[in-house]
Amino acid sequence: MAGKGFAVLAFPCNDFGKQEPGTATEILEFCTTKYAVSFPLYSKVVTKAGPEQSPVYSFLGKTGDLPNWNFCNYLVVTDSMFLKFYKSAVKPDDAELLKDIANALR
Repeated sequence: MAGKGFAVLAFPCNDFGKQEPGTATEILEFCTTKYAVSFPLYSKVVTKAGPEQSPVYSFLGKTGDLPNWNFCNYLVVTDSMFLKFYKSAVKPDDAELLKDIANALR
C-alpha cells in the first residue's frame, strides 16, 4: 500500500498506565526487535487534551475523538480530511479497517 500513498505513523505516549516510560531510542529498539516495526516511529508525545498536548493530537482531536488507551488509530485521507477513528480494540488486520484503507486509496 505504500506505493499508493499509504503510510503508517506511530506516536508513542506514556499517558495510559505509564506503559511507555522509555526514551525514544529505547522505544524504537523495543518496537523494531520485538515487533519488526518498519514504519516511522516518532518521539513520545502527550495525547490527552491540555497545555502539554502534542500538536499532532491537538490536530487529530478536532475529529472529536482522542485516544482513551494505547494503540488507537486514525485514518487520515489528507491533512484536512479525516475518515475515521479506531479504538484500541481494533486490530491492524481488522476487515473493516482494511476495507476503509482500500476505499480511501481509490
